[in-house]
Amino acid sequence: MSGFKKFLMQGNVIELAVAVVIGAAFTAVVNSFVADLLTPLISAFGGLPDFSSLKVTIGQSNFMYGRFINAIVSFLIVAAAVYFLVVKPYTHLKERRSAAQEATHRECPECLSEIPMAARRCAFCASEVASH
Repeated sequence: MSGFKKFLMQGNVIELAVAVVIGAAFTAVVNSFVADLLTPLISAFGGLPDFSSLKVTIGQSNFMYGRFINAIVSFLIVAAAVYFLVVKPYTHLKERRSAAQEATHRECPECLSEIPMAARRCAFCASEVASH
């Protein structure tokens, strides 16, 4: 039981739980935005009150393709928000950090050890290296 408690108290599990809750709440807000504001605005130009009422009837079956359109629009908005608010800033930050790390060290041409950029002699093989 202590292993399970330790697992639950790890930072990754708690962060994941918070992300799921926030993601679900954000998805509900986007779905409401699409169903209550965006699709009525778009459909105002088409003369329909809402996309969700669009359907095709074949025999006794109703295919509610308007709801599917709403779901696609919601998905695209959520995906765009996640990309521009999470993925893009994270990638930019990661690139900046890696660029800063790369600029502080270089490889010794003789022994291929990592040495500081300002070094004139390798600390591992004692060979002279050209300063950068």
